Amino acid sequence: MVGFEYAKKSDNASNKNNVLSDAAVINLDHGDPTVFEEYWGKMGDRCTVEIKGWDLMSYFSDANNVCWFMEPGLEDAIRGLHAAVGNAATDERYIVVGTGSTQLCQAAVHALSSIRGSHPVSVLAAAPYYSTYVEETTYLRSEMYKWEGDARSFDKEGPYIELVTSPNNPDGTIREAVVNKPDGKVIYDFAYYWPHYTPITYCPDHDIMLFTFSKISGHAGSRIGWALVKDKEVAKKMVEYIMVNSIGVGKESQMRAAKILNVLTETCRSETESFFEYGREKMKTRWEKLREVVKQSDHIFTLPKYPEAFCNFSGKLMETYPAFAWVGCKEENDLGSLLMKQKVLTRAGNRCGSDKKHVRVSMLCRDDVFSLFLHRLASLATDSLL
Repeated sequence: MVGFEYAKKSDNASNKNNVLSDAAVINLDHGDPTVFEEYWGKMGDRCTVEIKGWDLMSYFSDANNVCWFMEPGLEDAIRGLHAAVGNAATDERYIVVGTGSTQLCQAAVHALSSIRGSHPVSVLAAAPYYSTYVEETTYLRSEMYKWEGDARSFDKEGPYIELVTSPNNPDGTIREAVVNKPDGKVIYDFAYYWPHYTPITYCPDHDIMLFTFSKISGHAGSRIGWALVKDKEVAKKMVEYIMVNSIGVGKESQMRAAKILNVLTETCRSETESFFEYGREKMKTRWEKLREVVKQSDHIFTLPKYPEAFCNFSGKLMETYPAFAWVGCKEENDLGSLLMKQKVLTRAGNRCGSDKKHVRVSMLCRDDVFSLFLHRLASLATDSLL
């Protein structure tokens, strides 16, 4: 894949000797969360997990649990972290663990559509939406559901499933369901509803809520996500989908995730080692630098503005610092193509149900990559093409 030259050179936080070439292609299309490597490097062996050769050999973790392949320690860690942060209700919920929230979203769409009376069930999301939703709902060409695009223009009758990402990917806005018809179901994707990205203003209590380990702590390689599900039958059908798809989820990843989630819970109230405080300051600094470049571009580029809100977790007013920047161009230009000429790969806005004047830019890369991006964005502002 284009743009992974640097990632191959520097695959972990301990590799300090690699220098990113000024001529390198940088890939800010994906959301690889390497921004938090420094924090975890300072934690030393606190998150180390030892697994013996005879451990974790069975498919089963708890045969009496609806999600029979979920390690009990992971379930406890998930409930404990949500309780500490206050960003999701977990009481009287079934937890379904998956290989990231991507698999869980597919499982939830399958589960909800399989219990509807007629097919195909419409699947939709308000634009700009997470582009992978389109791929997730069209790749298998299922007869049970069909991607219908922008929720704001949806006018069909019959059952539907609305996907709501809040804070939204790609534009960072707080979202609620748009359609609100009696025959609909809603899946809430809360991948970024954590205090280093946005104020925690309430504790969501929806029927299906998705979370992912990768966007909380940055451990994307572990491929762990979870769903909080009210309805037992929906949870069972989601588990059934995952069983057919991958026969469960790797226990080694679950153990690592449980260990790190417990550390997050232990440190989230610490004044000296809180990950969420560290992450918030990291994201704040990046957004301040990006806004300064946009300001100096003589208003050629645009960024969304986010209101301050009181965060129940931190106990103070906070701004939103999304994981992705929704960068616009005031002229009628294909911003993605212009950035590509500067060797910056981004996700084009038309892939998110919007237009080519906008691009989604990952704010989660390493420091040197981010600095090079700012330099190239500033250079583009003076390009004659604009």
